[in-house]
Amino acid sequence: METPTEVMVHCELMGLKGARGRLLGVSPQGYYEINLHFGDKQHRTLLPVGHTVIIAAEPEENPGLVTDVER
Repeated sequence: METPTEVMVHCELMGLKGARGRLLGVSPQGYYEINLHFGDKQHRTLLPVGHTVIIAAEPEENPGLVTDVER
């Protein structure tokens, strides 16, 4: 996933279920750096990778065979 990109965020620790945000990066310390809206303000958040699911806001253009997965 390229950064920055628009994402949906699920994180039980924060009570987030499908919250819209902008993924800015992934820190070496194991956190997603995401801008989230709380009320009418935007806040930078650090969410733990182990407890957070991020989903690209835009669907894949070609849902065929994925060939660029790093393992």
